[in-house]
Amino acid sequence: MRSIVSRPRRTAGFEANATLEQDAQLVQQCLQGNGSAWEELVHRHTRRVYNICYRFTGNGTEAEDLAQEVFLRVYRTLGSYRSAHGGFATWMTSVTRNLLIDHYRRTKRDRVTDSLEDAITVVESKESSARRPDEQALLSELGRQVQAALKKLSPELREAVILRDLQQLEYAEIQQVLQVPEGTVKSRINRGRIEMARILQQMGVRPS
Repeated sequence: MRSIVSRPRRTAGFEANATLEQDAQLVQQCLQGNGSAWEELVHRHTRRVYNICYRFTGNGTEAEDLAQEVFLRVYRTLGSYRSAHGGFATWMTSVTRNLLIDHYRRTKRDRVTDSLEDAITVVESKESSARRPDEQALLSELGRQVQAALKKLSPELREAVILRDLQQLEYAEIQQVLQVPEGTVKSRINRGRIEMARILQQMGVRPS
């Protein structure tokens, strides 16, 4: 089934490889005591970590606190990262998810995700600038409806959809993050999309 949210094209292969190499070099420099390298790593990945925390909490202040905890945990466990097992960003996403799980267990609260309206708007930013007011209103309403549908998904389906359709991770990367077989990853994403489509249909949303 197609994604509910349109996905932008991923970074070209050579650019992605360059990023992986740069991250690996920075990690090695950090382990050698280079403070500037650590600052650069934090700078490169702050937005990614914050966005994941924000998607799962829906609270800016809490997301900032959790992001700081993530980087503290990353700093303490940096020596366990192995570039041969995957990219640094994927490893950091795993650390972030594990911390979020720990956080949920501590607070014993079921969190909801942040609005998808911004994601939809960003994906179609060039087109949206030329939309008529009535079209903009329809897009805004769709964003609210998709958000409501996402909130109704179970946590395991919700996180799979977020990692695939919002974070644009590949199946193999999501497998590393969730620590489940790739078949399970694909199944959760597919089930999540189907369930979202069913919920949206009940809300009166029809495919265009």
